[in-house]
Parts: sequence; structure tokens; C-alpha cells
Amino acid sequence: MSKKILISGLMIILIVIISAFSKPAIVEPYGEKFVVVLDAGHGGHDPGNRGNGYKEKDIALKVVLAVGAALEKDQRFKVVYTRSTDEFIELHERGKIANKAKADLFVSVHCNSHRSQAYGTETFVLGLHANDENFNVAKNENSVILLEENYEANYEGFDPNSPESIIGLTLMQEEYLDQSLVLASFVQNNFTRKLKRKSRGVKQAGFVVLHQTYMPSVLIELGFLTNNKEGKYLNSKKGQNEMAKSIISSIIGYKESLDAEYYMPEKETPKISDTDSIAASATGEVYEGITFKVQIEAGSNDVVLVAKNFRGLDKLSKVRFGELYKYYFGSTSSYTHIKQLREVAVQKGYDSCFIVAFRNNELIPLTEALKVNTSSN
Repeated sequence: MSKKILISGLMIILIVIISAFSKPAIVEPYGEKFVVVLDAGHGGHDPGNRGNGYKEKDIALKVVLAVGAALEKDQRFKVVYTRSTDEFIELHERGKIANKAKADLFVSVHCNSHRSQAYGTETFVLGLHANDENFNVAKNENSVILLEENYEANYEGFDPNSPESIIGLTLMQEEYLDQSLVLASFVQNNFTRKLKRKSRGVKQAGFVVLHQTYMPSVLIELGFLTNNKEGKYLNSKKGQNEMAKSIISSIIGYKESLDAEYYMPEKETPKISDTDSIAASATGEVYEGITFKVQIEAGSNDVVLVAKNFRGLDKLSKVRFGELYKYYFGSTSSYTHIKQLREVAVQKGYDSCFIVAFRNNELIPLTEALKVNTSSN
């Protein structure tokens, strides 16, 4: 075997290895399909929580299959299931399925439980739990690893009962936090606005299944099976169909917002570093009743809104979503203006920043905002 062939072979192996751990590229809306991995929690000999005699594993699977069936009818999407039957899939295998599929999104569906009659929906992204309640939710979901063979080897000594073990989980998902929060916000807003469910907010906690994935990922708690009224609702076909439709709408809204952000035909955007000059030059494309902002950061820390904390940017604002904060640059009804402000944020080093839209102070999909009739300045 020649050295040239040997070197070529090594290069191919290296490329394969790098590809396996690289961030999935944003797909072209008219090219490759948008890959969504749907994860029904628990399964097989792991029933999940059994509040009021219901089985979390069955409800999660029925909702996931309903979400998947609808998305599969949309040619823009490719759906991958971590399980589509009543089988036990180890947590680390769920992440591997998503990574192998080079997924653009990972959505895990569960049901909650509590000693009281607590109720309401909540959506989690990976992060440090801010309180004991969040830790207990994560601990309950993570404890499934104790049912796995060789779990100590699979999770490198991770202890689901140890708060300290959670800290090591958060680093891998950090670069996907912003987009995970966008989807989580869509999910909670839809549950509240369309279904009138009580929202317990968007939260962070250390879920092993989210740690295993290399893409924007959320874990949805549909509600509490231990609550008499909510458990009955979630165990019903009506409840499962309604929750599924709300999740479908959230995923589609998230995907369309990405498309609007990256693929809408745009006029040439000038490279301007002075925000006052931008304000003077912004014309046209005014969307009545809509406020556009550039999301630049997100996290659990409450940061003071001064320019020195945000690489010299001013015109800052923040919104608290549950226990998390999102930080924004700019505020305008002009889509032309906000695109220019995004360029400013990129020049300041916020490479992954993106445009978001609000109506009546509520986050909505960008494409929904852009359907509003426009008027000229």
C-alpha cells in the first residue's frame, strides 16, 4: 500500500470522526429535509410515573406518534423516533440516535408527578437546576439509567441523585442554548395561548438525555399525572391530540423562523457599526403591532443592562422566561432596521445572534410576524 493511499485513508477516517461530532448545518429549505428526532420518554419495563394509575410511557408515546404522523405529511420534515413501540431504550442510545441522524432538533416528551395536586406544563432546556424542585424533576427522569445494564460505564460514574453530577452535563449543550430556548418558548406559549393550560415556565435542569445530543434540544413535561383533573385530561385521546397539535405548531413555527432568519431574500445590508446611522437609514418594511429584537444571549444569570457587559452594545433589554433570562439588542417595527442591527451585533462578536418577534409582549414565530401587512414609513 502506498503512502498516498494510506494518508488518504487516514484523512477519510478523520473526516468521518469530525463529522460525527460536528454541529449539524442549517439545512436549505428547498434542499435537505429538516430532521426532527422525537423521543417518547420511558418505555418497556420502565413505565415512568404512574400517577392516578396512568402510565407516563403510554401517554408520551401516543403524543409523540401523533406529532410525528403530522410532521411526516409535511415534505419539509424528516421524522426519526427514538422509539415507536413500547420498548426500553437506554438514555445514551436516544442521544446516539439523534446524533447519527444529524438531527436539527431533538424533542423529548414526558409527564410530571408530584406529592401534591400541582399542575401545569413546563419545558426544560439543559442547564444547572436553579432550585430543588427542578433538580427533583431531572432526578426522576434521570433515574431510569439505574435500570440499564452497565450504567456506570455508559455514563462515566454519573449519579442521578447527586447535584454535583449535573454540573458536568451542561457544557456540551451551551452553544445550542439560545435556539433551544426559542423552541421552548414557542411550546409554552402555544400551550398557554391555544390550549389555556397553566404554564410553569421555561426552565433549566440537568437531564441526561439532553446532554447526549449535539443540536437544539428540549424536554417537555406535558402536565402532572398525579393531578386528578390534569391526569385524566392527559390520559384522554382529546388531551393527547390537543397537546400533540400544540407541539406540532411549535416545531413548525421554530423551523419557519429559522427559514425567515436565514433564507428570506434580502436587500444588500450595509456594514454599519454606528447604530444611530442605522436608525437614520432604516426605511420601509414596517410591521404594525410587531416589535423585532436581536437576541444576543440567554442564560440563568441576571446581567445588568450596561454596554460594558455586552461588548459595547446599547439599546438593550431583557425578558425573564421562568428562571432564565434572554437578552436583546434593539427594538423596532422595521424589519429592514432590525436586519441592520443584527449585522452590528455580529460585528461585535455575537455570531450566533438572531432576530425574534413580539406581539403584545409575547414571543411569536418570525414568519407569523412577517405575514402582517406592511406600510411604508
